[in-house]
Amino acid sequence: MLKHIVMWKLKDHAEGKSKDENAAAMKEMLESLPGKISEIMLLEVGHNMKPSDAAFDIVLYSEFRDEAALSVYQEHPDHLKVADFVSRIREQRVLVDYIV
Repeated sequence: MLKHIVMWKLKDHAEGKSKDENAAAMKEMLESLPGKISEIMLLEVGHNMKPSDAAFDIVLYSEFRDEAALSVYQEHPDHLKVADFVSRIREQRVLVDYIV
């Protein structure tokens, strides 16, 4: 199984909306993906509760059968739409992929 974890720091304002508004929209968009992309085995999205300079705003935890399934997810048109939106509202992104 492959675990895919991504964290983002969001801009204070982007796309005419506040950080919190964009975080809510991003969470909703990401959470809609399992119904559209069958390769997703598990997907959770969290919005940070305790802001600090060290904290990120949004985290995505997801599981895939293998690297091929992750690639299908990453190249899927619905994922690409979300990624395009996120690229316009984020300041920073970090990720880790690992197999267990």
